[in-house]
Amino acid sequence: MPQTAFWILRIIDWAAVPVGVFALIHALMQRPDAYSAADRMTKMAWVGITAGATAALLLFSFAGRGWIFWMAGLVAALVYIVDVRPKLIEVQRGPRW
Repeated sequence: MPQTAFWILRIIDWAAVPVGVFALIHALMQRPDAYSAADRMTKMAWVGITAGATAALLLFSFAGRGWIFWMAGLVAALVYIVDVRPKLIEVQRGPRW
């Protein structure tokens, strides 16, 4: 593998870990009732999903044999950030004028 390709893959691996950590920390900091008010799964379910996603991003590599687990972890973290997080913020903030 060329040196440039190796470093690009390393940067992708390293950049994904903070995404998972951010999703996990955000899920931990939210009120449990906000999840049901936003019509999403429970807080413990999302904490488990984001914790598993973060673990997958830490344990597996995009360029390794476990790339499918790494990809599943990244998708799970991004689903939380893109779908669940905005709904939680909207519910906790209240109606906007």
